[in-house]
Amino acid sequence: MDQELSDTDALARAAQGDKEAFGILYDRYVGRIYNYIYYRTGNQHDAEDLTSRVFTRAIRHIPKYEDRGLPFSAWLYRIAHNLVANWHRDNSRRQIVELDESYRLPSGQEQPEARVVRSEQEAVLMELVSKLPEDRQQLLILKFVDHLSNAEIGEVMGKTEGAIKSLYHRTLLSLRDEVKDLDPNHPLLQANGQGQ
Repeated sequence: MDQELSDTDALARAAQGDKEAFGILYDRYVGRIYNYIYYRTGNQHDAEDLTSRVFTRAIRHIPKYEDRGLPFSAWLYRIAHNLVANWHRDNSRRQIVELDESYRLPSGQEQPEARVVRSEQEAVLMELVSKLPEDRQQLLILKFVDHLSNAEIGEVMGKTEGAIKSLYHRTLLSLRDEVKDLDPNHPLLQANGQGQ
């Protein structure tokens, strides 16, 4: 089947039971949905399980899918969001993503000391992000992991583009305040030359 098939055409065919058309949609979005879930759950096993559930639910309900002017991906993100929310509620836990497991530093000319400093900075930032309210975490994941525009994020989160811009601004201010409250000897501030 043609991999260049539009989402609209693939959706129409998948709604009629065409498994190859659904396979095209799966191939297009599985990586993005997995990343979104991984950054929300913090571990590979649960991310794989929940990603599988997203697409199982999608294939089951695709005959009833209604085009409301939003991209197909917004529907998938909504399913993923609901499953992750249930997962957190059911497990009553939040996990911090281990950066060595999720983020590979580029190999190259970077000195080992610089890699350690960067890794420490990223760990601190991930910890600060994990303390944010759920909607702000979702916003940051969609913006920086999935590289969605404010308009696309608004579609996924059911908010206007203006509301997303406002939430993003408030989120950055909140993170900035959290960084200011860190001990001046904290590795994040030391590495940026802001301490002491």
